[in-house]
Amino acid sequence: MSTSERFDLVVIGSGPAGQKAAIQAAKAGRTVALVEREAFVGGACVRRGTIPSKTLRDSALHTTIDWAGDGDRIAADVEVGSLTGRLDQVVRAHAVYMERQIQRNGIQWIQGKVRFTSPERVEIQFRDGKRRSLCAEFFVIATGSRPRAPSDIPVDHENILDSDSILSMIYLPRSLTVLGGGVIASEYASIFARLGVQVTMIDSSPRPLRFVDEEIVERFVAGFAMHGGRYIGGQRIESVRWDGLASARTRLANGTEIASEKMLVALGRVANVEDLGLEAAGLQLNDRGVMAVDENCRTARPNIYAVGDVIGPPALAATSMEQGRRAVCHALGLEPGHPPELSPIGIYTIPEIATVGLSEGDATKRYGSVLIGRSRFDEVARGQIGGITDGLLKLVSDPSGRKLLGAQIVGEGATELIHVAQLAILSGLEVDAFIENIFNFPTLAEAYRVAAFDVARQRPTTRAGLCSAPGRAA
Repeated sequence: MSTSERFDLVVIGSGPAGQKAAIQAAKAGRTVALVEREAFVGGACVRRGTIPSKTLRDSALHTTIDWAGDGDRIAADVEVGSLTGRLDQVVRAHAVYMERQIQRNGIQWIQGKVRFTSPERVEIQFRDGKRRSLCAEFFVIATGSRPRAPSDIPVDHENILDSDSILSMIYLPRSLTVLGGGVIASEYASIFARLGVQVTMIDSSPRPLRFVDEEIVERFVAGFAMHGGRYIGGQRIESVRWDGLASARTRLANGTEIASEKMLVALGRVANVEDLGLEAAGLQLNDRGVMAVDENCRTARPNIYAVGDVIGPPALAATSMEQGRRAVCHALGLEPGHPPELSPIGIYTIPEIATVGLSEGDATKRYGSVLIGRSRFDEVARGQIGGITDGLLKLVSDPSGRKLLGAQIVGEGATELIHVAQLAILSGLEVDAFIENIFNFPTLAEAYRVAAFDVARQRPTTRAGLCSAPGRAA
C-alpha cells in the first residue's frame, strides 16, 4: 500500500449530504472514499437530529398524558425515554441500511479525523495514532454543524439544554422555554406543547420561521397556541440564568421575566470545520461563519465542494442530500436535473409545514400579481374523518391562473402531500391538472382540487364547462 492513496472523490462526513454525494459518484463509476470521525454512519442526523426528533414527534401524536388542573401530572412522572422507546430500533435499522448502501456501491468507508494538507490531499488520523494520506481529484466537505452556544447563556446540558442534549432529559418537564424561532426551535416547541408541557417560545423576530409563507406560519402559531404554547416575538433577550434551585429564568429587554423548569437554546448552529485545516486548502469561512459556495456548491477552490449545514440555511436533510448530489454531478460533468429551487422543504412541527416553488410573496415580486387558490382541510372528507381540520393548502399561480408556481401546506400530512405539487411543477402541468385528475376518495390530496377550483374562479375568463366531481367542493 502506498503512503498516499488516490481516489476520484473523497467525501468528508457521512450525514445525508455526504452519503448522497458519495453514492452519486460511485454510481457514476468513480472511486470514492467516505471519511467519518464518528464510529457510525449517518452523522448527527441519525443520532442526535432528524431521526430522534421525528421519533419523539411521532410519540407525541399518539401519546396522551394526564395533567391535573394546577399543572401537576396525575400520573407518575413521565420518562422521556419512554416516549422514544423505538428510537434505538429505528436508529439501528437505519444505520444497517446505510452501511449496506455504502458497501454495495463499492464506497470505501474510513473512520478517523481528517484535515487538508493541500487542496489536493488530506491526512486521516486514527485513534491508534496511525495516519493515512489520501489524494483526490475532487473533495466534498459535508461535516455538518453543532448547536451554537452563545457566550452569555450558561448551557449546562441539564437544566439549560441545546438541541443535542434536549432528549437526554430523564423526565418530561412541566414547563419549557425555547429560545429561537427557526426550524429546530419550532419543531421541539410544538412537540413538547403537544405533550402537555407549558412551552414559551421567544425570538427577536415578530414571527417564527421567517422564510415560510406568512399565512402558513399564522396557522402553525394558532395550532401551537391551541396546545397551550405561547410565542413571544420581537423581543431581545437580556439575560438567561439558572436560579440554582428549580427554574431557568429569562429576562427580556422590556423587563419581563419568564421562569421554566427547563430551557432549550436553539439560536442557530455552527459549522464543524475548525479541525479541517481549511487554510492548507486555501479556504476560509465567510462573514456568516459558513463556507461560501456558488450555485453548484463549489468553493473558491474549483476541486473542493461544500454541502449541507456547513454552507448555511436551509440546512435540512432533504436539501442537504440534493446539494450533495448536485455538487458531484457538477464535478463530474453530469446533468444535475431540475433546479434546486424546486426541492421541497418539509418542517416537522405540529402541525407539519411543507413548501415547494415560489411563495405568494416571492411570486408577487416576480410577476407583479398572482392568483392564490386555498383549500382548508375541513373542506375535504378525509380531513373530517381524521380530525385534521386545521390544515391549509395554498396553490400559487401566475396572473393568468394557469401556470403553477408553488405550493405551501400546513397540517398533518403536509410533508407527504407537497410532492404532488412538486411533480406537477416539474412536469409543467397547469393548475387545471388538479381539477381533471382523479383522486382517491376520501384523501387529503383532494385539497389540490379544491384549491385549483379556487384559482379557476378568479381568472379573468373562466374556461367554459369547468365542473367539479360529485361530492367535492367547487
